[in-house]
Amino acid sequence: MQKDIELKEAVTKKDAEIISALAQKIWTEHYTPIIGEAQVKYMLEKFSAPDKIYSDLKNGYIYYTAYFDGKLAGYTAIKPEDEKRIFLSKLYVDKSYRGNGISRFIINHIISKYKPLGYNSIWLTVNKNNVNSIKVYNKLGFINDGPLVTDIGGGFVMDDYKMTLYI
Repeated sequence: MQKDIELKEAVTKKDAEIISALAQKIWTEHYTPIIGEAQVKYMLEKFSAPDKIYSDLKNGYIYYTAYFDGKLAGYTAIKPEDEKRIFLSKLYVDKSYRGNGISRFIINHIISKYKPLGYNSIWLTVNKNNVNSIKVYNKLGFINDGPLVTDIGGGFVMDDYKMTLYI
């Protein structure tokens, strides 16, 4: 049986609250073993609080919630850039919905929307120890452009790889 995946663009404060609550769930489960509880808490407060998400919506970021058979399953955030690149800021799928093609659906949606407008690539950063996500990005066609360490304040850094998909 074919499962339905749907994306809905976030526009309201309520949308930002829904995304923030899902971020709390996904990040706590997925990232605590990778970066620790203190950094997860810091990053959630700094990057995924409802007010921050709503501010992002007003400042060039486009958020989507992803639904699998009508149930909230994940979210993504992108920012089109002047260089005709898309920054994939966030792509998170709830653990219970992973393996259902949601990430591929999201990437295909971005490509179908932006490639006709002249955009030529999608880039992202991913934690070096986030092995499963790196495998997913490789499977989707992203290439590793090398390490990228970013000081995010609070005594924390993001120790990532930059990855790019040419479209």
